[in-house]
Amino acid sequence: MHYRTSPKALIRLAVVPAVLLVCTSVVFGVPQGHITQYDKAAYASPAMVNFVRPGLTMTITSAAVASDGTITAHVKFTDPKGLGLDRLGVTTPGAISCSLVAAYIPKGQRQYTAYTTTTQTSPITKVTAIQAGADSRGTWIQTADGEYDYKFATKLPADADRTATTTIGAYANRNLTEFEMGINLADTVYSFVPATSTPIAQLPRDVIRTATCNKCHWDMHFHGETGRKSMEVCVLCHQPQSIDPDTGNSVDLPVMVHKIHMGEHLPSVKAGKPYQIIGYGGSVNDYSEVAFPADIATSGACQTCHESNRGATQADNWKLQANRAVCGACHDDVNFASGAGHVNLPQVSDSQCATCHQPVGELEFDASIMGAHVVPQQSSMLTGLKWQILKVDDGVAGKAPTVTFSIQDKNDNPLSISNMARLAFVLAGPTTDYTAFKTGYISEQVTASSPGLKGGPGTYTYTFNTVIPSTAKGTYTIGMEGRRLETVLAGTTKERKIQYGAPNPTMDFPVDGSTVQPRRTVVSLDKCNGCHTRLALHGENRLSINQCVLCHNPVENDAGLRPAAQNPPETIDMAYMIHRIHGGKEVSAESGTSYVIYGYGGSKNDFSGVEYPSPLQVCDQCHVSGSYNPPLPRTNSVVATPRFPTNPTGTTAAACGGCHQTLDAASHFLANTTQLGESCGACHSKSSEFSVNKSHAVDVR
Repeated sequence: MHYRTSPKALIRLAVVPAVLLVCTSVVFGVPQGHITQYDKAAYASPAMVNFVRPGLTMTITSAAVASDGTITAHVKFTDPKGLGLDRLGVTTPGAISCSLVAAYIPKGQRQYTAYTTTTQTSPITKVTAIQAGADSRGTWIQTADGEYDYKFATKLPADADRTATTTIGAYANRNLTEFEMGINLADTVYSFVPATSTPIAQLPRDVIRTATCNKCHWDMHFHGETGRKSMEVCVLCHQPQSIDPDTGNSVDLPVMVHKIHMGEHLPSVKAGKPYQIIGYGGSVNDYSEVAFPADIATSGACQTCHESNRGATQADNWKLQANRAVCGACHDDVNFASGAGHVNLPQVSDSQCATCHQPVGELEFDASIMGAHVVPQQSSMLTGLKWQILKVDDGVAGKAPTVTFSIQDKNDNPLSISNMARLAFVLAGPTTDYTAFKTGYISEQVTASSPGLKGGPGTYTYTFNTVIPSTAKGTYTIGMEGRRLETVLAGTTKERKIQYGAPNPTMDFPVDGSTVQPRRTVVSLDKCNGCHTRLALHGENRLSINQCVLCHNPVENDAGLRPAAQNPPETIDMAYMIHRIHGGKEVSAESGTSYVIYGYGGSKNDFSGVEYPSPLQVCDQCHVSGSYNPPLPRTNSVVATPRFPTNPTGTTAAACGGCHQTLDAASHFLANTTQLGESCGACHSKSSEFSVNKSHAVDVR
C-alpha cells in the first residue's frame, strides 16, 4: 500500500538540514529514548528520526453519553515524547487509522457486553451471529493538535443502564512505511459511569496483564496491523456475546484462550475433531497442533498465565470462580448437562461448582482447583533434592578426576545413592567448545556399587574411570545429573509416583594450571522458563543450560540412535538445535527442510511443526547481553552438520543457519568462510551496516 507524502510534510522535509540528504550513517542498535533495537527507526539517521518522530501513543482523556445516547470520546494521538500527531498524516508524517469499541459490564456479571456490534452470517452454515466489534461510520472532530472528539455512530439503547461500568476501547496504527520505519501500533481503554461521566481508574476486568502474555508473545498484536495489543482491549470484544457462526465456537476470551493453549491436548482434538475459528475473509485458523511450552497436559500449569505478581486485581479468579465455560474449555469431553465425564453429576448452572471445587483443599491432587492443577514435580509432599559439587581433585591433564559431592533432601537431611533413581557425572572440555572427547563429553553412571564411589550418606567422592587427555589445555567442566522417584499419597486412591530432578550443579576447573575460564553465558534460564515455566528434559535429568551444553556440543549428533535408513545423522549442537527447534514450522516452510532428531528407544522427534509464539528475529527473548552478535569467539570449534548443505559449518554460520536454512543462506555462509575462518563480523557485527539488530528489526510494533 502506498502512502503519499503530504505537501506540508514535503515542505518540512525540504528544510531539514542538508545532511539528511547525504547522510548514510545509522544508529546501530542504540536506543534513542523510546526507540529500541527492534524498531526500524533505530537505524535511520537522527535527522530523519527528528523529522518523523516515530512511535504512537494514544490516550482517551474523557468520555460522555448524551441524553439521546450519543457516545463521545476525547482521544489524543502523540508521539512517545508527547507531541501531537495529525490523524490524517498531513501536518505530521504517517496517517493514523483508529477504531473504537464501547462496552459495559452488566450488574452482577464479570464480563463485558458490547454496545458496538456487527451481524455475521456464515457462508458455510448460514447461521447468523451477533459479534462484538468496532464502531463504524462515527465522526472525528479535531479540537487541538493531536486531539479529537470521536462521536460514535452507535448509540446507547434507551433502556441502557447508565450506572453500569462502561469502557471505551481504542486501537490504532500509524503507517510510516514510506519512511522505512514500519507500522506503529497502540491501544488504550477508558472506563466511566455514563450517568455522571465519572471516570473509573481501576480496570473493571483485570484477570491477566498484557505483560504476562508478552513473556512468550514478546509484543503481541492480533488481527493484522490494526493495533489490538493489550488484554484490556481484547476483553471488550472477546466475551460471551461473540460466537463464530462458521464453527459454532465461542470466541469468549477465557474459553478461546484456554482451548488455543490446550491445542493438541484437547480431548476433542485427540478424538479427531480439529479446533478451528474462521475469521475475517474466511481465514481458517486451526489451533489443533498448538503445543503449550509448559507441561499443560499433566498439570494444567495455570499459573504460567494466571500470575499474581503482575498487579492484576482479579489474578485469583481462576481458582476463586469455577464455572462450566472456562473449565469446559480445557476439559471439553465433559458433558455438564448429562454428567458424562463429570463423575456422573449433571451441572445445570455454575452455582454448585464451588461445592466440590474449592480454591484450595486439604491435600494436593484432590478436587480443589489448586489441588487438581498441581505440577507433580512441584508437589509439597516431595522430600526434595539438593545437591552440590564441593570440589574436584586431580582435575589435571593425564589424570582421572575425583569429584566430591553432597546430596540432601530439601530439609538438609543426607541422602544415600540408593535414594536416587539415577545419578551420573558428565566430564567435558574445554569450556570454549566442549569437543575434547569423541562425542565431546564423557558420561559415567554412578550406583551404590560403583568402584569409584566412596563415603556417604550425604557426602561422597567419585573417581572417574576416564582420564583427562594428557594434551588437554584450558578449563574443563564436570556436571551432575540425575533424578529421584518418590511415591506420594501412598495407600490411597490418589497414590502416584513422581519422578523429578533439580537444577544441575556444575564445576569448572583448569587442567593445565591456568586461570579458570568459565563457559560464556549466552542465554538465560529465567528467559527459557518465561515460556517453559519449568524446563526439565531427558526424563527430569537436565534442568540447567550449563548442563545441556556439555552434551549438545559442536561434534555430537544422533548417529548412535538414528536408524541406518534415516542417515545421515543430525547435529544436536546447542545453538543450531535450539534455533532450528524454535524456527520449526516457519523455517521448514521457507526452506523445505525438516528437523528430526532420534532419541532413546528409537523415538522420533520431529520439530518441523513447532510454532514459536514470538517473532523469530527477537533474539533477546532468549539471549543475554547481545550474545548473538558476531564475531563469536574464534576459539570455538566448527560444527559437524551432516545434513546441512555445508559440512562442517562455522560456529556463527551454524548458529544463524538454525533459522536461515535456504540454499541461498548456505551459499552465503560458505562464500564468507575461508581457511582463516568466518568473516561474519565484517558485515554483521553490532556496529556494521548489516548488524544482526538492524536486520532483525520488526516491521510492525
